[in-house]
Amino acid sequence: MRSPDARVVAVAGEAIIDLVAGEPGGPYLALPGGSPANVAVGLARLGVPTRMIARIGEDPFGRTLREHLLRNGVDTGAVATAAEPSSVAFVHHEAGGPAYDLRLAGTADWQWTAEELAALPLGDVAALHVGSLAMVLPPGAEALAGLVRRARETATIAYDPNCRPDVMAAVPDARARIGTLLHTADIVKISDADLAWLRPGDDPRRFAAGLVEETGGVVIVTLGAEGVLVTAPRLAPLPLPARAVEVVDTVGAGDSYMSAVLAGLYERGLLGAERRAALRAVPGPVLTEVCAEAARAAAITCGRRGADPPTRAELTASSAD
Repeated sequence: MRSPDARVVAVAGEAIIDLVAGEPGGPYLALPGGSPANVAVGLARLGVPTRMIARIGEDPFGRTLREHLLRNGVDTGAVATAAEPSSVAFVHHEAGGPAYDLRLAGTADWQWTAEELAALPLGDVAALHVGSLAMVLPPGAEALAGLVRRARETATIAYDPNCRPDVMAAVPDARARIGTLLHTADIVKISDADLAWLRPGDDPRRFAAGLVEETGGVVIVTLGAEGVLVTAPRLAPLPLPARAVEVVDTVGAGDSYMSAVLAGLYERGLLGAERRAALRAVPGPVLTEVCAEAARAAAITCGRRGADPPTRAELTASSAD
């Protein structure tokens, strides 16, 4: 299935270098990362025309990030060349999953200005996906929020807060910014860990149903190995299982899931502001089919090291497993 839509899916947010620890005491491996950049790469690998909106420096890490996007077929025409250095995250694998030590002060990703973003054309954008730290950290978060407001007039808005409490907790209005985006987006993917930080004690089913009632959008709460809870105006909160896999690494699994959801909706002609009513009326079987594809994409990513989303051929082959 392929959409007749010739427009692109744009992704706005950070592109970070993950310095991944191997053996204890061994060297770190520098890998391209950042949740929004991972989503962009995942979309492009699934055959969706994809544009990255990011600020990337000219240091060696910045060149690595830019080359990674280009090598995977992501349009970098909206990537601003930044004077600041690249953001870095030290990643250590612990019993509860990956732990991140983020080095972000004065780096390129957070310095957007309204003037930089105002120059970006949006006429060929079917959907804008935003996420994570770039939508919270000053000074650029407000400028990106303005981009979302402008894009919503013509495009579907997708959002994954992908919370990093160690960093976001220091931003006084972080929860308010995230709340505004949750109520602006047409598609929300949020993890149970995100929800636990944003709304301690809130039940995922109650949260999802309440957000759908308030916004009329599609809401997906990921629950790790327990699968996901998906709901929409015509679909009561429905638990769907995770795909069984021998886990090598969970880094990037949620981003692969998000990519596949957007790719599935793109292929079914459900993205774009003019399709907002159709998205809100999406039948339950269609949405569960999209989520099943996304579960396969996440499982493939969990089966290998790092944020390494599947290609379209790999995702198609996995359907026969």
